[in-house]
Amino acid sequence: MSKRETYVEKATALLEPIVKNLNLEIYDVEFVNEAGEWYLRAYIDKEGGVTIDDCEAVSRAWSDELDKDEFIEEAYYLEVSSPGLGRALKKDSHLQKSIGESVDVKLFKPIDKQKEFTGILKGFTDKEITLSVDGKDVTFLRTDIALIKLSLDF
Repeated sequence: MSKRETYVEKATALLEPIVKNLNLEIYDVEFVNEAGEWYLRAYIDKEGGVTIDDCEAVSRAWSDELDKDEFIEEAYYLEVSSPGLGRALKKDSHLQKSIGESVDVKLFKPIDKQKEFTGILKGFTDKEITLSVDGKDVTFLRTDIALIKLSLDF
């Protein structure tokens, strides 16, 4: 396991009882480097969406727990937020909750000169994702997908 994965695993373990106590759920946790700066991010969610107060309560409690343990060697910024309306669907649990929803798929390489598709998420396996695009089922290999997220159709 890489250092980054270890950090995410330990940080998530500290976060779990906090969000459970506040009747929230963890959507995702990531430790990423952007422009030379490290960020430890938690995306939290609940039915009806999270509020700024939810984010603040989680951030304060999580920061206290992280300060006690101090297992992350690098200096980092701590962020807690909602995954947003156009949330990325990174995990099988995200995909499962989104079956029947409109999603955008971006591919690493084009298929018939097209890299972006929008359709209704029909289903998935560990190797493939199937959308209904203009009434036709289209299946993509998961390894070919750069990003899948909920569509922002208003």
